[in-house]
Amino acid sequence: MSFSIVLPIWQALQERFHKTVKALPEQDLSLRLGSSSIESMLRHNAEVEFIFAEWFFGKSIPEEMKKFVKRGEDGDDTLLTKDELVDLLAASNSHLIEAMRELPEEAWHNRVETSMGASTPLEAVGRLMYHTGIHSGQISLIQKNARS
Repeated sequence: MSFSIVLPIWQALQERFHKTVKALPEQDLSLRLGSSSIESMLRHNAEVEFIFAEWFFGKSIPEEMKKFVKRGEDGDDTLLTKDELVDLLAASNSHLIEAMRELPEEAWHNRVETSMGASTPLEAVGRLMYHTGIHSGQISLIQKNARS
């Protein structure tokens, strides 16, 4: 029941976010305010979806995706193109949806301890929606102000 209620809400938010990402001009990916670029925010958004799938839904990050979400020694710090970011976000979204689908109904309301504190998987999806919304707003702010 929880998955069937959460999925349409999650998909509505993701469809809008992915549509926005696909409409970004390639040159806007490097726009930044402070230390945050649009490219890094999009990459971070995918990273958080993979991490939440692991923490709250018990689905490990696919090996081939680890290089995109880990920075430094084990990761890939190469800037991604818009198409690569679109693919990364699609992969993290699909991975999370699959993890949500596989979670038994009774587990949706069990608190899970993480390094960020305790949340239920249901609360975690809400946090992810909020997280995506914040970064959507920041991307708009960067586009508006970084060009000036």
